[in-house]
Amino acid sequence: MAVALGIVGFGIMGERLLRAALNHDPEVIRLSGVWDPSPAAAERLRQVTPDVPMLGSAAEVIAGCDALYIASPPSSHIAHAEAAFAAGKAAFLEKPLAANLEAARRFVAAAESSGARAAVNFPMASSPAVAQLSAWRAEMGAPRALSIQLAFATWPRSWQKGAASWLAKRAEGGFTREVLSHFLFLTRRQLGPISVLSSSVAYPEGDGSETTIRARLQAGDVVAEVAGGVGLTELDEANEWRLTLEGGAIRLRDWSFAERQAVDIGWHAAPDALPNEKMRPLVLKGQLDKLAALTRGEPQDLATLREALEVQEVVERILAG
Repeated sequence: MAVALGIVGFGIMGERLLRAALNHDPEVIRLSGVWDPSPAAAERLRQVTPDVPMLGSAAEVIAGCDALYIASPPSSHIAHAEAAFAAGKAAFLEKPLAANLEAARRFVAAAESSGARAAVNFPMASSPAVAQLSAWRAEMGAPRALSIQLAFATWPRSWQKGAASWLAKRAEGGFTREVLSHFLFLTRRQLGPISVLSSSVAYPEGDGSETTIRARLQAGDVVAEVAGGVGLTELDEANEWRLTLEGGAIRLRDWSFAERQAVDIGWHAAPDALPNEKMRPLVLKGQLDKLAALTRGEPQDLATLREALEVQEVVERILAG
């Protein structure tokens, strides 16, 4: 029987997963309902599909689903997840886990002790490009150094302007939480536990989110250099995760391009490399397959609450400067 998926929060991420679910095998995933308090969200849902109802509350969504996708702002994540757990449902959260780190720690400890079915939406857990990097790594010896570079024309990015009320604010937003966290998850999976050796951060006047960061991290046995900033590119964004190994270097560029460095020709991409807009449907299909497995109590490798908490702790340490 298909897993019934409910969605709380119909912003950009909620719509992306809903569209992916609409295109998925209906014997694996079916959509049971959405809730978002915004009238504009209700209208967008009607435009996307007339077959999925906009329900009257998060409680109604939880009552009708097997798994709840939580794509609302961070300050509401824990309350929705705890309501899902109380109803015996699985929860699939966006990151960060919460706007408050201590609350996130308490939440994860309680969820782990109760055996709640939960995971966090770090799509690199299902990325074909990341799988290619891992295959190359197996041929290239021990890791030596890591660098992570992020650049943005503006923050929020052009397609996120509708969420600027919180994404542009210091309390819950910023590119370190929204973007760097994905590359920290990748780093944790590839290299091991992360600690912050040093960091610096620049904020604008008022309550705006960070404009630049620099950090030096320890990831397993490897030192990682991290830099990011706004106004550093004319593109919407540019990013690179580069790992140097004994036998050369590999990188993930602009989310979806797995590339390997060769002495004779420089960087060359995997033969099946795709731009992010074409790669994303493949990644989200993998995430939904794994969410169905999680809901059924079957093995899968989605990001755990503990992994997400470790990432959030590193993010907040960097932002504290």
